[in-house]
Amino acid sequence: MIRVQQEDFDISAEIAKLRSGRTDIGAIVTFTGTVRDTAKGEPISEMTLEHYPGMTESELERIEQDAHARWPLQDSVIIHRHGPMKPGDNIVLVVTASAHRQAAFEAAEFLMDYLKTNAPFWKKEVGPDGGAWVDARDSDDDALKRWDNASKAAE
Repeated sequence: MIRVQQEDFDISAEIAKLRSGRTDIGAIVTFTGTVRDTAKGEPISEMTLEHYPGMTESELERIEQDAHARWPLQDSVIIHRHGPMKPGDNIVLVVTASAHRQAAFEAAEFLMDYLKTNAPFWKKEVGPDGGAWVDARDSDDDALKRWDNASKAAE
């Protein structure tokens, strides 16, 4: 399940929906990303995420399908917020469910690495000196590359 929304999400409710009536799930892994109150050592008062409607959902669906092709997942959830947010607010929820923990952990990490680099979101942080758009980080690209290397090693 994929959702891109402005509203906050309820982590417990999302897990309950995923588990409802299921007895084939042995592991559920969740990742919740939240807005920090600092960026590069400077305080921030707000973060705004923008996206390209339609394209964003399509890319998230593609990423989710890729995870299901790589790991034996029973289900998954990706919820990503957009719009203005304050420190402490939820940004993203990734939930993966599998019969076994390793697949659930790896798939969740894979999904987050792809969301940080390939999902069409643009982030603006507002601090004491005003707002600034955030550039991609090399460390996020490096994290993503390991999944390409894992795919090549498996071939």
